[in-house]
Amino acid sequence: MCCSVRSSPLQGRMALTRPFVLVLSTALPLLFFSPADAGEVGVSYGRLGNNLPSTASVVKLLKQSGITTVRLYDANSTVLKALANTGITVMVMLPNDHLAAAAADPSSARRWVRQNVAAHYPATRIHGVAVGNEVFEEASNLTRQLVPAMANVHAALVRLGLDEAVKVSTPIAFTALQESWPPSAGRFRDDIAKPVMKPMLDFLERTRSYLTINAYPFFAYVEQPDKISLDYALGNSKAGVRDPVTGLVYHSLLDAQLDATYFAMEKLGSSASARQGNSLGGPDASAYISESGWSSGGRRRPGRRLEKAGYGAGAPAATIANAKAYNNYLINRVLSGDTGTPYRPDADMDVYIFALFNENEKGCGADDIEQHFGLFYPNQTKVYEFDFRGGALPSWCVANASAGQARLQAALDYACGHGADCSDIQPRAPCFEPNTVVAHASHAFNSYYQRSGRDKAACDFAGAAYVVHHAPKIGKCVLPWQVLD
Repeated sequence: MCCSVRSSPLQGRMALTRPFVLVLSTALPLLFFSPADAGEVGVSYGRLGNNLPSTASVVKLLKQSGITTVRLYDANSTVLKALANTGITVMVMLPNDHLAAAAADPSSARRWVRQNVAAHYPATRIHGVAVGNEVFEEASNLTRQLVPAMANVHAALVRLGLDEAVKVSTPIAFTALQESWPPSAGRFRDDIAKPVMKPMLDFLERTRSYLTINAYPFFAYVEQPDKISLDYALGNSKAGVRDPVTGLVYHSLLDAQLDATYFAMEKLGSSASARQGNSLGGPDASAYISESGWSSGGRRRPGRRLEKAGYGAGAPAATIANAKAYNNYLINRVLSGDTGTPYRPDADMDVYIFALFNENEKGCGADDIEQHFGLFYPNQTKVYEFDFRGGALPSWCVANASAGQARLQAALDYACGHGADCSDIQPRAPCFEPNTVVAHASHAFNSYYQRSGRDKAACDFAGAAYVVHHAPKIGKCVLPWQVLD
């Protein structure tokens, strides 16, 4: 319903002195079984506006801004065709109103996948299908049908030979957690934990996919500005907040949300938690934030909680300065490679910023805060400054292991034959070990990328490579960050 205001999953269940999360309408995805292309930061491309630019203009804007991955809220053929042959990766969505049919009838799931995925792939680099969106909140009558629908969509991808390239998940609201503070107390709601979340996590592990979940520190701060530090919500609290059970200190509310989800998985005892003998997959655990963002304006969202929080008086939470601070924190954190959390210091993190544009048909009436989450105004000017390319951050080009041996070998041969210095990966050379295609390809790709002036287009190789902003170490060799002569 247009004017509904969501309550926190923890309201009434925890002391007000403890931070909690209120979800908007999107997801914080935790990719526990990720492909190799970690460390991506993209945008959620919503289209609830009557003044938004044409699809062709949007694609041009994405490319000009260095945005290389997007999440859609459907599988619109016009958008998918416009994104073809751009190198931009895409997550599409099977809407909630298609979920019941996909769960009940495998042939319905196959038709949807053929029409909305197979018809566009590989020209459009679809890498994920979100089955529904916040089903527990938005379509609770479909809760028990969610995992069957996911299984049928995956089976359709298997039948078409696309299951390795395109993973199936579902964005869940943070209200799926019964408790989230302290993070060590994180657990899923009793009504969904065993009947839904346990089979879902088993499915995700079996298919080597990922969990997606929405998180908005913005709304947590709006709810309790007297209890939650603005710096903590924005991700730069120097003092931090201590988990009294683990002793871990959290300088970012987002980290606390992520770790609460890790602990919730652990408590559920899914086989996913035991991968490689470590909880949550050990050092390979990673997080997708399919949606997180901060509103830059708006004051008229209904709900007494926001009024009591002083949202209509004094300094509001939704300001351009705060939105700039939070979203740049997310972008720069991912690009720099500083993606671990206190409980999972080796975790990767991929992020979709919500949203690409201010959308004037979201929320309830003019100036609703939901209309102000965009990075861009509809006229395509920036709401504030940000940089998806990493600016002056050092960058390297590394191999994408999920591309497969054949594609990597072909790309390796191309790089070595077109200017890359491959002398260090020859037999008995310093970087020959480890003698694997992935390791050798990373050396060749990085050499080619550096010699090309770190042009992002020089680090693609048809999806066999990607850019990182933290120094990769392969065996005993650290890839150089410099133009190699």
